[in-house]
Amino acid sequence: MEMWANRRQFLGTVATGAAAAGLAAGLRTSAWAEDKASKPAFKISLAEWSLHKAIFGKKLDNLDFAKYRRKSSASTASEVRQPVLQGQGEGRQYLDELNKRAARTGVTTLLIMIDGEGRLGDPDDKKRTEAIENHYKWVEAAKHLGCHSIRVNAASAGEYDEQLKLAADGLRRLSEFAKKFELNVIVENHGGLSSNGKWLASVIESVGLENCGTLPDFGNFHSYDRYQGVKETMPYAKAVSAKSRDFDGEGNETHTDYFKMMDIVLSAGYHGWVGIEYEGSKLDEYAGIRATKKLLERVLAKVSA
Repeated sequence: MEMWANRRQFLGTVATGAAAAGLAAGLRTSAWAEDKASKPAFKISLAEWSLHKAIFGKKLDNLDFAKYRRKSSASTASEVRQPVLQGQGEGRQYLDELNKRAARTGVTTLLIMIDGEGRLGDPDDKKRTEAIENHYKWVEAAKHLGCHSIRVNAASAGEYDEQLKLAADGLRRLSEFAKKFELNVIVENHGGLSSNGKWLASVIESVGLENCGTLPDFGNFHSYDRYQGVKETMPYAKAVSAKSRDFDGEGNETHTDYFKMMDIVLSAGYHGWVGIEYEGSKLDEYAGIRATKKLLERVLAKVSA
């Protein structure tokens, strides 16, 4: 498969986690506690989806994303979004330019978030294989950008157990490919049964590969209890997405208790990157990013005291 061929226009996206992201190898709680003075409880990164309105509205060039991150002090690490790369160029030259600008500003690219490339748990064997192979070029692109992971979706159809089996098959095959590039394949709770923490944890267990894990997103659990969902998926986390939408007068996120949620994250032994992913409408994107960062810094100050 020609990895650098132009792809079809992105047909639609849903909120990312990530999302937001964290490093593949987090320090265990005991190790961090011993060196608490020199190592932060967690580090703050920025998900490109936080600025999707500005980027798709041509108010911010994707190539300038690294410069914004550094200039705004939002983060020295980030997660890029595949639809943005797909819409503006995904050839080697474009990725080289992204690398050059990131290096110039001292920003690390952590992962690429993938959408719209087919269902990795599709009940049709041919379509499932096509979806798996559609992700290959993004594994290679992520390696080129120096990422540790690609974030994917575990979409399927059918009964609970059948979807578990199908999603695990697709993820296992993709993870086996990604292993050759020393990359992780991580799944966000992103609709359907993936927003059921117990189901997603069972899928990762069924895959049984070290480089296949999760990206718990504070939102996207819908009717499922978000705190329970994060608790169930944190044992497999190689990234974390701090989803935010609205804030009260004291600067707290109104949908998620960040102090409670980050206690769950840290109690699981995770001390890597936690990604800002603002998705609200009451504040503009830049103000929403600042508000989320300020809240995460308050949490960091408390747990580090």
